[in-house]
Parts: sequence; C-alpha cells; structure tokens
Amino acid sequence: HKDVQNYLEQLKKLGLKVDEVGRSYANREIYQVEWGTGKLKVFMWSQMHGDEPTATSAVMDMLAFLQNNRKKLKWVEMLEKSITLRVVPMLNPDGAELYTRRNLQSIDINRDAQNLVTPEGQLLKKLRDEWQPNIGFNLHNQNPLTTVGETPKQATISLLAVSGNLEGKSSEGFERNKRLCAMMINALNQFIKGNIGRYEDDYNPRAFGDRISEWGTPVILIETGALKGKDEMFLVKLNFIAYLTALQALVDGSEKKADPKIYETLPFNNDGLYNAIFRNANIINPSQSVEPFKSDIAVNADRRRAEETAPMFVREVGDLSIYKALEMYDVKDYYLIAKSNLVRIGTPVHFLFYKKDKVKNINWKAEDLETKFPPDAVYKDGKWLKRLRK
Repeated sequence: HKDVQNYLEQLKKLGLKVDEVGRSYANREIYQVEWGTGKLKVFMWSQMHGDEPTATSAVMDMLAFLQNNRKKLKWVEMLEKSITLRVVPMLNPDGAELYTRRNLQSIDINRDAQNLVTPEGQLLKKLRDEWQPNIGFNLHNQNPLTTVGETPKQATISLLAVSGNLEGKSSEGFERNKRLCAMMINALNQFIKGNIGRYEDDYNPRAFGDRISEWGTPVILIETGALKGKDEMFLVKLNFIAYLTALQALVDGSEKKADPKIYETLPFNNDGLYNAIFRNANIINPSQSVEPFKSDIAVNADRRRAEETAPMFVREVGDLSIYKALEMYDVKDYYLIAKSNLVRIGTPVHFLFYKKDKVKNINWKAEDLETKFPPDAVYKDGKWLKRLRK
C-alpha cells in the first residue's frame, strides 16, 4: 500500500488528478486516478484481490505514459480529448498488505456484488453508479498453471467480454468489447501467440464483473497468468500493451472493423498443469517403511510476491500419466526420499535422490540422512541444488 502511495505521489507531480475516494475495512486509503477530458467514460479497477498485483504496476505505467506523451504523440493527444479515464489501482489495500486474496473480513470482494457487506465492494459500486462509465476493465491475476484449452501451454493472458446476464444475451457494448478483445489478442500475439486463453463465461450474480455489466457498464475481464522463463515485468508490459491497444482502438475507430471471431474462437481456460512432475519415482518413506514403491509425484509452488522465493509442496501422488507439468523428470533410476521422511500431499518439496545402482549400506532411517549419506541429487522449491546425472 505504501508503494502505491509513493507511485501516486509521482503521478501527482506529473499533473494527474489523484483522489482518496474511500477507506478499506482497516481504514487504509483507497485512491482513484483521473486522466483525460473526453466524453467516453472508461473505468478500470485492479487488485480487488490483494495477492494479484500485476495490473497495479501496469496501470501506473500506463497513466505515466499517457500524461508524459499527451503533447508528443498525436494518438495520445486524441485519446486525451476523447476519453475520461478513471483508475482504482488498488481496491483491496488490506489484502495487498498481507498478500492475501480476501479483505480483512475474510470476504472475497469479488463475491460481494450482491450482499455488499465489504466497504471495498460498496465503494466500487458507488464509484460506478455515480459516474455511469461506458466501459469497465476488471483486472486480475489467475493461477499461473492455467492452460489454454487442452494444450499444455500456460494461459499468460486470458480475456473475457462479460455479457452480464444469465441468458448470455448480446448488447451493443458486449459486441464492442468482443471486438476490443480481438484487437488486444492481435497485439499480444506478437509476444505470446498460443498463450492467450478465454476465461470461463458462466454468469455469477455475486461477481462484480457480471453485475457491473448488468448495471450498465459492459466489462472486459483481463486475467494475467504466467509464462515459464519470463519475469513479472514481462507480464506488466503485456498488460500495458493490452490496455493501450484497447484505449486507442476505442477512439480511432479501428475496433469497429475488428473481427470478433478472433476472440470467440479462443480456447477456454483449463487446469491440470503442475509446476513439476517426477515420473516413475522409487519412493522410500523412512518414517513408515524402507521398502520402495513406484509412483509419480506432482508438485506446485505457492503464490508469493515476485521478489520472494515461492515454497513448493506435494500436490498429488500416484499415476499422473494423463497430466503435464512445466518441468517433467523421469527418475526411474533413483530412490526418492523427502527431507521430512514422508512423501504425502502437503509435504514441503525438499527431495533427496540416490542412484539405485550406487546404493550400498544406506541406513534410510538415519538422522540427518543428507549429511551422513550425501545424495546424488537434491531438489528444493523448484531448484536443483545438485542436479540429476544422466
């Protein structure tokens, strides 16, 4: 929250209008930034889930870019005269402070559009109702292991033009948003072709995207996942490109010529991907038995801030032949022992590997096994501290 306040101070110095518009459950300030003087009202909100920060950085960069280039670039000058943009960069400062999804009432704000018991949800509705924007952008992060349809490709960005009704009825704003999604897909395909998915479109009366669309502001949902080998700043840049593509298309008329089928034919999001799978592991659980058994092990990392190391835990044990992972290792020639002496769901990932044809007189139940009997390979929290040998 303090970081956001510092960024907002920088935006103020650039001449942007920054207002405190409400308070969180813990009385932290919630801000709104305004840019532009045009008739078309565009509303964007980010980080209603505290552990989903990518879009917050992207909207800050976007606002600074627009303000710095309104007299340098013709299209930005036209944008400033054509739209009024209001952005809430962090709706859930309490959750952001703790890096948790929910607010301090332990309520998912994005499931509070019906009951409106959270101050953050009440504020979001108030900001929409009082201003009646023409279009909304609902900005989130999704599970980094989400895939594009049945493929093993990560859904780095997923889009949804929200219909806002149970029947999925169309409207002028809904059709426009599908065309805008098509424009964003074309722009992002230069960088992540094949890694763009479509978010599931089931109507949820408790979700703000659905209800804000229903209340008269057609919404586009942008969900950011991950891409193996790319860092957080790469994801921020993708969002920056997507937002500016959509805004430019809104005012230069190009969205009217866009083909909505580009969006409509996107594969829906899917799951079933893991961070890593160890296939054919010969597992020994010294706390139970020293007799090995053969099984696959799937592990996932917990979500953490970008600068923190994400701990990994065992998420599945058994026949995982139908599943894929970002990294897959065939360890049939090794015994695998968890540092905790027991492989089960929830075990922290600190694995010791012993080459089967080299094992002699190892006391698997020895205290401090790793020191007394040095393993041939060690894997901890997604990193090989000592690599497998082929």
